[in-house]
Amino acid sequence: MSLHPHIRQAVDAAAALPAYDTLPSMAEVRALANAGNPPRANPVTVASVDTFSIPGPAADIPVRLYRPSAAGRLPALVYLHGGGFVALGLDSHDDICRRLCTGAGCLVLSVDYRLAPEHRCPAGADDALAATLWLAQQADRLGLDPARIVVGGDSAGGCLAAVTAMRLRDRPTGDRAEGLQLAGQLLFYPVTDHPSPPPPSWDRYGSGWGLTARVMRWFWDQYLAAPGQRDDPLASPARMARCAGLPPAYVMVAEYDLLRDEGQAFADRLAAEGVTTRFRLSAGVNHGFLKYAGTVPESDATLADASDWLRSLWR
Repeated sequence: MSLHPHIRQAVDAAAALPAYDTLPSMAEVRALANAGNPPRANPVTVASVDTFSIPGPAADIPVRLYRPSAAGRLPALVYLHGGGFVALGLDSHDDICRRLCTGAGCLVLSVDYRLAPEHRCPAGADDALAATLWLAQQADRLGLDPARIVVGGDSAGGCLAAVTAMRLRDRPTGDRAEGLQLAGQLLFYPVTDHPSPPPPSWDRYGSGWGLTARVMRWFWDQYLAAPGQRDDPLASPARMARCAGLPPAYVMVAEYDLLRDEGQAFADRLAAEGVTTRFRLSAGVNHGFLKYAGTVPESDATLADASDWLRSLWR
């Protein structure tokens, strides 16, 4: 299937903008990223939205809690936004969180984790873990079911979600996370592995389709604290020693995305090692296409499929 016309128009328009790695400051990078991912003027309605901060390992973490109209002990999703580990936040992913909240009938906790290069790996992963633990600890107060917590995210956030699932599985006896069993991991076009060497999709879709190989390498340079860290599963979850024992996974990749091969390889490995896995190849779209929900049908179909997976998981 060819790239959706709306997305092709957006890709062509973005080609006239400066690449992130050519900008003189991270503030300008973040401003440009935010401009390309604005909050909706008419957002999807949920029962309530609250923005506040929770304790983190280094400083308070800004979060946003979405509540559906459903009653009773609710399932919950911890959502970690994309943005190359360096940009975006609560506002850029407000629409995705609202659609998952209503579609899956769950609480959604969106996490504004620390960004690189000011805070390199594993700072963002540490915040993701802390937020997940905080949510479980607040189960009674928030009216959620701690046995039905899923961690999820897109792109860089998908990486942090996979890392969180790994860390919770591997927690030592006596750790404060002991007893928390995630119900699942929801990974939208996730970053899973440092490209050393890059898979074929990096050559096939590394230029002219939105996210470029050049910028993705730059993101990695900002994120890693040292070159050797690329082999660390805290940065590259595809390099974890084993996948057995991880919670069920939903892994989605986009047809025209340089991250396609690594996402599919991660899904294949999860399934091969006994992790219940649903894999989706979203056709006719590129990296980051979920922001076009309401305009591009595949965006709506993917979020509906993910919501269906969440509902079936929680049943």
